[in-house]
Amino acid sequence: MQIRQIRNATLMLEYGGKRFLVDPFFAGQGTIPAFPNTPNQDKQNPLVGLPVAAEELVKVDAVFVTHLHLDHFDEAAKQVLPKDMPIYTQNEDDAEAIRKDGFFHVQSFEHGVQIEDVIIAKTNGQHGTGEIGKMMGNVSGIVYKHPYEKTLYIAGDTIWCDDVQEAIEAHDPEVIVVNGGAAQFLQGDPITMTKEDIYQTYKAAPQATIVVSHMEALNHCLLTRTELKSFIAEKVLSQRVVVPEDGEVLQF
Repeated sequence: MQIRQIRNATLMLEYGGKRFLVDPFFAGQGTIPAFPNTPNQDKQNPLVGLPVAAEELVKVDAVFVTHLHLDHFDEAAKQVLPKDMPIYTQNEDDAEAIRKDGFFHVQSFEHGVQIEDVIIAKTNGQHGTGEIGKMMGNVSGIVYKHPYEKTLYIAGDTIWCDDVQEAIEAHDPEVIVVNGGAAQFLQGDPITMTKEDIYQTYKAAPQATIVVSHMEALNHCLLTRTELKSFIAEKVLSQRVVVPEDGEVLQF
């Protein structure tokens, strides 16, 4: 497989002879206001531009949307994606919302789907704790399996929680993509993985390589790549934890 880190949670995945785009977020740099009730209100989102033209990113077999937050499926993506693009969502409610945007090949992967020899399963997650976690709503992860590929688990927008532990135990992934950044509001705990959450994932999956996505693209993501890499070095995790730059391609 090849995983290309695009920006934020957007990934280009080549897997089992297919090409998938995950969580398309195509907005131009600085075109969206800072998220309300978050730190760094002087910074416009996204903080960085795309490393490759959006028009190149839509040359795929299908798109997977883990949830409908702005930084995972935005207005710019809706404009660039062909209306006949196969799109898969975490549930039927999200599928119907995307159909209302004019897309007509949209279905849920809630109960699993198969695209030729690629088998796809949905996993659950927890996008924060307490009232903020409830406010953030339902989120999902995705597991990809193929007879000649390593099993890939994209955890999505989740903190370390029982859902992530259960997904690792159920699917035994060899590659795990987690959304780092430690995104946070002015109140409450982080809503994406902190460095400690990433360490918990590392310990729970000794067979897996951990890829950290969702870094340095939004005003409320407080964990930097530099800080995370220092933590990885301190804990001697570098053999199994990778923090790609935007545009970087990883092969497994």
